[in-house]
Amino acid sequence: MRLFVAEKPSLGRAIAAVLPKPQQKGEGFIRAANGDVVSWCIGHLLEQAEPDAYDPAYKQWRLDHLPIVPQQWQLQAKAKTRKQLSVLRKLVREADQLVHAGDPDREGQLLVDEVFDFLKLSKSRKQQIQRCLISDLNPGAVKKALHNLRPNSDFTALSVSALARSRADWLYGINLTRAFSIKGRQAGVTAVLSVGRVQTPVLGLVVRRDEDIDNFVAKPFYEVFAQLALAADQAIAFQARWLPSDACAPHQDDDGRVLNRKLAENVAQRIQQQPALVEDVQRKNKNQFAPLPYNLSALQIDAAKALGMSAKQVLDVCQALYEKHQLITYPRSDCRYLPKEHLNDRAAVAGAIDHNCRDLKDVVARADFSLRSKAWNDAKVDAHHAIIPTAKQTSVDKLGSREQGVYRLIARQYLLQFYPPFEYADTRVDVRIGGGLFRANARETLLPGWKQAMPQPSSAKAAGDGDEVQSQLPALQPGQALWCHEGCIRDKHTQPPAYFNDATLLAAMTGISRFVADKTLQQTLKETDGLGTEATRASIIELLFNRQFLRREGKHIRATALGKALIAALPASTTLPDRTALWEQQLSHICQRQQNYQGFMAPLEQELNGLINEARNLDVSQLSGIRLEQPKKVSRKRRTTSARTTKPGRRRTKASAGG
Repeated sequence: MRLFVAEKPSLGRAIAAVLPKPQQKGEGFIRAANGDVVSWCIGHLLEQAEPDAYDPAYKQWRLDHLPIVPQQWQLQAKAKTRKQLSVLRKLVREADQLVHAGDPDREGQLLVDEVFDFLKLSKSRKQQIQRCLISDLNPGAVKKALHNLRPNSDFTALSVSALARSRADWLYGINLTRAFSIKGRQAGVTAVLSVGRVQTPVLGLVVRRDEDIDNFVAKPFYEVFAQLALAADQAIAFQARWLPSDACAPHQDDDGRVLNRKLAENVAQRIQQQPALVEDVQRKNKNQFAPLPYNLSALQIDAAKALGMSAKQVLDVCQALYEKHQLITYPRSDCRYLPKEHLNDRAAVAGAIDHNCRDLKDVVARADFSLRSKAWNDAKVDAHHAIIPTAKQTSVDKLGSREQGVYRLIARQYLLQFYPPFEYADTRVDVRIGGGLFRANARETLLPGWKQAMPQPSSAKAAGDGDEVQSQLPALQPGQALWCHEGCIRDKHTQPPAYFNDATLLAAMTGISRFVADKTLQQTLKETDGLGTEATRASIIELLFNRQFLRREGKHIRATALGKALIAALPASTTLPDRTALWEQQLSHICQRQQNYQGFMAPLEQELNGLINEARNLDVSQLSGIRLEQPKKVSRKRRTTSARTTKPGRRRTKASAGG
């Protein structure tokens, strides 16, 4: 008997649907006519044991117990799903061949692997396990996956990476949350002050942004524009902005903005009704290729901008589109590339989009399916690929409004891969007037390419040096004489940074290198995933709201008084993204077999001792007097373990969950 172990019932049912019939449905499994059996895990059947499983004394939250570092790690069955674990135990004993059918990412790999480990499979049986990678729940795609099984041992490094992350999060979260919650109680704060390697730096980003805005003082600055004509008797043809010389540096800020209005007035007066000379003309033809298909973070960012959805809302909608409606491929992907073999499905996928979504019929019709973008790249695809529509045909009118909106985003992004690049020409002209240098920039569209498939024309971006970009400039040559009719001054004020919103906070988490202080690490991290993973970013943000560390103010995300006080009290190293960004890099190296488990865990255990010592000496005065909002009443049926353990020391708290 061959046993498929899926991560969720929905995937299990999709596998069973392509196996021989008639089928027998049992409690927690489906048996096919050929004897194959499909079962599932209902998500995590196992969880890291809580501290008191290692020592009953750890039920009490005390500083002298810390740090808690298990010598022999333990997993325990989750109470709600213990029955399904028993089903799997029996089926695994009966099976001749095991097939791992967890989700195609590192968490999905570990989730099923740890069940096999917990059931104490022999080494020889483990070596015979096969891996089935399914990212599309439609029958054709599932059949293809079943015919392309791989040795599960090929993915050992993926599982080890997830195991290292899970245990490291436990060590960091359990120990630091206990330490700082105990110190918080000394200041009168009864809530759990959870600390995590991802959640705390994310909170730190928001707190520091709020502080930058609160402390911002607007400063006036001035720009001078020359209104230029081809000759003194002709009308103004274009304008050019003044570029101050080095001699003006005492009158500029660090960004080169002129702060002295008298200087600006002097320049404007000096160039009025004066001859001008073209010093340099540069024209460059450029191509901009279509954006790649979505991974989850890129989709969440665009959905926040276009649809006003939170990260969690986007993830929930994607799960429904994937599991319930089978209209998109696996959504928790961190990859933006596709296997080359998927090109064979482009006609069927495009046909489904054309059938499903009337709004995109013109986009389908204008696509050139003989083209191939750089998205099809086997070298950049591992366990999972970009999120794309499936070939299933249905009407999106049957979906909810959010499901429709997210499906359209995914479908349009896929179709863009069959459009030519956007072609344009950037022109830069330098003009000398009265000894001063002025610059004009223009961007001319040569071929709209993929931008014709976008809902609205994209506004042109600056073509360099922050200058304003004009739609066109007259044909000019170096040495050509011009005439400046007048100089105009524009009064401006420096602007504070914007408050974070769902899109910009997600963008900050994925592009975390911009916020990393260590320049060497910053350069290294430009190619990595950033803070958290595709699967956890939404839950991290929601956790910060649930802990009352963040609040919403319209579309803005701001820190609460408690969130600000916590960041002020914590050691700076725990609030910065440097450490956790480095973790993600190291975990990626484990996946690529460039680093081992012990090389990641040993330095963490040493660092933990130092952080606990810092906690013991923490000044908690910032936390005094902080009042929390009254929590909303939760029905008994909906209470979770976390909801029952808000008072440190009374019951177990899964402080490390989600980072």
